[in-house]
Amino acid sequence: METVEILLVEDNPDHAELTRWALENGNVANQVHWVKDGQEAVDYLLKKGSYANVRRPGLILLDIKLPKLSGLEVLKKIKEDEELRVIPVIMLTTSDRDEEALKCYNAGANSFITKPVKFSEFSEKIKALKFYWLLTNRGPKASY
Repeated sequence: METVEILLVEDNPDHAELTRWALENGNVANQVHWVKDGQEAVDYLLKKGSYANVRRPGLILLDIKLPKLSGLEVLKKIKEDEELRVIPVIMLTTSDRDEEALKCYNAGANSFITKPVKFSEFSEKIKALKFYWLLTNRGPKASY
């Protein structure tokens, strides 16, 4: 089975570490790349600067509240790009507001996950997300 690169866009180091642990814990080996703000995410996806030689991810976990560019702004840039728009984008947030979820879905998000306060609950959500998006769902083969 081919491994899928995962781009984690999260400005909180503690949340990033917990998410990475939950993603890397289990039977499927996936490379998780962590960037800390919205602009860095765009640079990574467009292969700018130090990211010129990275593989494009097969899954993006995108926090909504980010410095430089918000997660919603990054999502819009992804969905406007011909090559990037096919990559599933999972929005992560601590908010549980319906209007925030609606904005994300209207902008093209594939899923919207509220980060629970309890680590065990969050870990289970991430594992379920990983199982579906990396093992069950079949996206198009990457051509870039």
